[in-house]
Amino acid sequence: MDSLFKALDDPTRRALLDALRRRDGQTLTDLEGDLAMSRFGVMKHLRVLEGASLIVTRKDGRFKYHYLNAAPLQELVDRWIEPLLAAPAARAILTLKSRLETDMAKPDFITQTYIRCTQDALWDALTDADAYARWDFLEQTAERQGDTVIYRTPDGTVTLHTKDVEVTPKTRLVTTFEPKWDDVTTPSRVVYLIEAQGDYCKLTVEHYDLNNDPEGGTADGWHRSLAGLKTYLETGTPAHFGGDHLWAEMES
Repeated sequence: MDSLFKALDDPTRRALLDALRRRDGQTLTDLEGDLAMSRFGVMKHLRVLEGASLIVTRKDGRFKYHYLNAAPLQELVDRWIEPLLAAPAARAILTLKSRLETDMAKPDFITQTYIRCTQDALWDALTDADAYARWDFLEQTAERQGDTVIYRTPDGTVTLHTKDVEVTPKTRLVTTFEPKWDDVTTPSRVVYLIEAQGDYCKLTVEHYDLNNDPEGGTADGWHRSLAGLKTYLETGTPAHFGGDHLWAEMES
C-alpha cells in the first residue's frame, strides 16, 4: 500500500494515469508529448507507477507499450470504501507485474491477477464449460462442442462463441472471441497465460483485435469475470460481480 500512495502523491504521475485512461497502450514517446518534462523524467515516473502495479508494460520489437491497471485502486475501494457504501462495485483483479512474450501484434487490453490455487484448478476453471457459470459475472452458462464453446445468458440467449486456437495445457490458451450481441463478423483473439508462483498462479489475459467495443465495456467485463474467477478458486464459493446490476440495466 505504501508504494501505491507514494505513486499517487504526484501530479505528473496522476497525469500519466489520466493519459492512459483516455488511450491505453501508449509508448514513452506518446506519453512525454503531453508533459513539459524530459524523457528521462517521464521514464522515472513510469517506473514508480509500474512498481506500484498501476501500469503494466509490454514490449513489441523496439517499442514498449504502457497500459493502465486499476486493480490496486479497486483493492482500496474493496477494503475501505465499498463496505461503507454497501453497493455493488466492479471489482477488478488484484496485483500485476508484466513480463509477457508473444508473437502477436500489440494487444488492445491486458490485465493480470495472482490467484491462490493450483495450475490444474485454474486450467480447469478456464476450459471446463460446466465451471463457467460459477464465476462469470453475468451467471452465464457454457456448452463445449469440440473446440468451440457457446455461452448463454440465464434465459438461453446466445451471447458469445469462442474457439480454441492454441492449447498448451496448464500454461497457455488462445481462443477466438466472437460476440453475438452485435453485427461484428471478424472475431478478436484472447490469450490466457498461466505461470505457477509458489502457492499462487499468475494469470495474464491479453485481448487482441478488439473491434466490438464501442463503449469500452469489454475491460469492465473482464474485470468482473476475473474477480469472480479469483474468488471462486480461492473460496470455493460461486461469485458473480455485478450481474444483477447489469441485468437490470439490460432489461429496463
